[in-house]
Amino acid sequence: MKENNKLCTLTRGIIKENPVLVLVLGTCPTLATSTSVSTAIGMGIAATIVLICSNIFISLLRKIIPDSVRIPCYIVVIAGFVSVVQMLVQAFVPDLYTALGVYLPLIVVNCIILGRAEMFASKHNPLDSALDGVGMGLGFTLTLTVMATIREVLGSGSWYGISLPFFSTYNIPILTKPAGGFFVFGCMVALVAKITHGKVKHTATGCTSCPNQEACAKLAKEA
Repeated sequence: MKENNKLCTLTRGIIKENPVLVLVLGTCPTLATSTSVSTAIGMGIAATIVLICSNIFISLLRKIIPDSVRIPCYIVVIAGFVSVVQMLVQAFVPDLYTALGVYLPLIVVNCIILGRAEMFASKHNPLDSALDGVGMGLGFTLTLTVMATIREVLGSGSWYGISLPFFSTYNIPILTKPAGGFFVFGCMVALVAKITHGKVKHTATGCTSCPNQEACAKLAKEA
């Protein structure tokens, strides 16, 4: 039974609770970095590393961090791991660092990572939190890669920078633009919704599902 629970925790982020296509989180970096497969994979791996490390660390500190300051503490932890990943990418993969641009440091405020810290890591042990990070990161990376493949092949006529004979001549350039990104994203969300109809546990959206809800409410009262 425990093994089944571990497997469920690991795999649910791929389809059942895909952070991008089901929970609809991390839309900004998804649309911005899915114009090419190389940047999509790079962003996915970087976010996954941060997600796993922050989940484990926050889980270890879940009984120490005061509830009243948990969100700032989570952000500090996430920012620390993002800084390490950013320096490693800049040192060893400078081309990817340039391609990702501002979206690499913006992993700090990626709602997928902060959301998993608040909704899962703060309530579970380090092993389960690590598995959740792997699953969610894998789901995020696969989504980015599929979106980037569609947009790069049909929009630029290439894949991972390699020119494809037919598609390089007959391509649809708008797919590499923001409008094309929204179109592909909408089609993929609709496809996953169709495939998982009746099987996905729908998650509330808006303020009710935001980890910053309580903090915003307090600020609103003070104002």
